[in-house]
Amino acid sequence: MKLGFEESAAEYKSAPQNIRVLSEQWVADSLFCPCCGFERLSKFENNRPAADFFCSSCNEEFELKSQKRKFGKKVIDGAFKTLSERISSVNSPNFGFLNYDPKELLVANLFVVPNYFVTHTSIEERRPLSSTAKRAGWIGSNILLGNIPEAGKIFIVRDKTPLDKKEVVESWKRTKFLKNENLKARGWLVDVMFCVEEIGSKVFSIGDVYHFERELAAKYPNNNNIRPKIRQQLQRLRDNGYLQFLGSGKYELL
Repeated sequence: MKLGFEESAAEYKSAPQNIRVLSEQWVADSLFCPCCGFERLSKFENNRPAADFFCSSCNEEFELKSQKRKFGKKVIDGAFKTLSERISSVNSPNFGFLNYDPKELLVANLFVVPNYFVTHTSIEERRPLSSTAKRAGWIGSNILLGNIPEAGKIFIVRDKTPLDKKEVVESWKRTKFLKNENLKARGWLVDVMFCVEEIGSKVFSIGDVYHFERELAAKYPNNNNIRPKIRQQLQRLRDNGYLQFLGSGKYELL
């Protein structure tokens, strides 16, 4: 996998436009499908509102976001209403996050978040635009990368080093069971997965997860049975091979 952009593609006066063109060209020329391993992703027509690329083998769709600095806990996206509708749809795109070295025009890091990790607790509204703005009252959105488990950030390039294709596809398959869940069920599973990772130990107790009861209650204010819900999610993660139950209230993160 080549990591360098083709500089000849830079033909716009605006630097962001140049990077958009360069990064999209790089994906079209170099990137395999992280879901099924197919050798190339195909580009949608320009200005398509929902996605940038698709895999002609497995039909997964991808939206690419590119910037020169590493991505933080929040990433600006489009209209909040549109994003909410998209993550509820059956063909919501997967998100690719690419940061590049501006001096060498190299891909520094690239990871993909499968669409089933983007739930209503991992997006937020931005403040409406002021009355003096051209689009007064318009409400944008943020994708809350900080609320997404590390298992949902599948790296393809890390620190300018491409990862093995087989490893990437296996990482995707490991959490693909989430795709079969409805949006509400996915939200709970993803949030409990995040809590498990936050514990910081592969072996943990159910009591360790209970420490996140307050945070989960804030996300799900209409649920008055947080602890039983936590137990249920741990059992479902166990049944799908994400966790192993060790007995006596202890689990191991696989």
